[in-house]
Order: sequence, then structure tokens, then C-alpha cells
Amino acid sequence: MITFPNAKINLGLHITQKRKDGYHEIESCMVPIPLCDALEMILDKKPSWNVTGLEVPGDPKDNLILKAEKLLKKDFQGLPSLQIHLHKHIPMGAGLGGGSADGAFALKLMNNLFDLHLDDFFLEEYAAELGSDCPFFIINTPAFATGRGEILTPTTVDLNGYKIIIVNPGIAISTKLAFSLITPKTPETNLAAVIQQPISTWKDVLINDFEQPIFNSFPELANIKETLYQKGAVYASMTGTGSTIYGIFPTSIMDSLSFNFPSHYFIATTS
Repeated sequence: MITFPNAKINLGLHITQKRKDGYHEIESCMVPIPLCDALEMILDKKPSWNVTGLEVPGDPKDNLILKAEKLLKKDFQGLPSLQIHLHKHIPMGAGLGGGSADGAFALKLMNNLFDLHLDDFFLEEYAAELGSDCPFFIINTPAFATGRGEILTPTTVDLNGYKIIIVNPGIAISTKLAFSLITPKTPETNLAAVIQQPISTWKDVLINDFEQPIFNSFPELANIKETLYQKGAVYASMTGTGSTIYGIFPTSIMDSLSFNFPSHYFIATTS
């Protein structure tokens, strides 16, 4: 059985306070985009783990797919072993939620493969144990995220007539580093209200709080954002804690667009 975990972008991201448990309270609108990994699971007597595509660093036992498998097997005794193959296409450490998507989609895939009949409420509970972004990928529809990111309120985001260009320069930014550079504060704008305004009004009011401190440390990212605006983006921003920058462009100008980014940059266009 195969599934295709997709990435996300953040439309605005506010860090409002640090909690006693070490997490941070956030506000963000998260939107799924059709930039995908491929995840296949096959029932087998002998377990196996295989990764192709982009290199996935670190110990496999720390991968959210295998952590998802461990979570379910803890509560459902006697589940069979799996051959697991991940083809990695979404850049990592990029603010696109690729690892979180893999973990959440693994839960959904195993739910079907093992006939567990878990509804989304319980899948979101498991996903929240994997990571703050993971519950979003269970519902996988535009949502306003609060709490540490796990409290989700579905919303509407109208991107008809636009394309999204994703630019990742290959700079890995750890979440720990990003949060060390930021001071939580009360938002100056109502994010939920801003999202409902025309995209042409977003530029100066739809803010990712991580941008300025991250740009100060990695000015290359600020240059990418400026380039996207120069090329005609209606709105451009860093997603998550970076390092991916995206631009929202009118579909009408897509055929005339060209970029001269370095060859090692990852660039993708999505609807």
C-alpha cells in the first residue's frame, strides 16, 4: 500500500509565549501543497526500512515513520511486521513539514493496512505525540493552528488564480536554533482576519515572526524573498522556521517567469 505525504506552507506565524512545558504558543495558518514524498508499506514476516531519494540523516529509530509504527504497536498488540520504503523528495530542515507529514501519513496508512478503524480524532491524538505539526497532516486541509500547533480550526484560503513557487537554498535551520533567536510577543495583527483579506494586502501585515532574526543570521534568505517580489510575487514569505522561501504568483505571469538561482537550489512550482 502506498501513500504520498505532502508538504505545507505557513501563511503567517506568530510566537506568542513560551509555556512552562518548554513548548511555545503559536498562531499560524497552515496550507497543504502538492509537493510530496512517497511512502510504501507491505506486510511481511521480516521488518525492513529503506530510504531512497534525498538522504535522510540521523538514526532511523528517530524517524517519525518508525516512531508512528512503535506507537500503534504499543496499543495494538500482535500487529504484523512491515517492509517500509520512503522515497524522500521534500527537503528536510526546510520549514515544509516533510518529516511531520511522513509520520502522520504513516499513521493513516497503517490504520488502513491493519484495519484499525481509528477515526481522525484518535489519529490526531497519536500524531500529537509525534510532533506539533503532525496533527495538521491528519486533516490535511487549510487550518488555523494554535496551542503548540496541534489545536486546529479548519479555514478557507482562496488561492485560485495563483501558483506557489518554492525555493530552498539547502540551508538547514534547526528548530532549536530558530526558537533561540526569537522573543515571544503579542501579535500586532489578527492573523485569522488577515488571511481572509485579498492576497494583495498581505505583504506588510502577514508576518512570520521567525523571518527577521533568521534573515539576520542568513541574509541569503532575505535576498531570495526580495528576488521573488522583483519577479512579480504578490506575496512572499519564509515558511515555518525556514529555510524555504515561497512566493505566490498570478497564474497569468507564470509562462514569462525565469530565475537565475544557483544550481544547488531546490525549486518547485505548485498549485
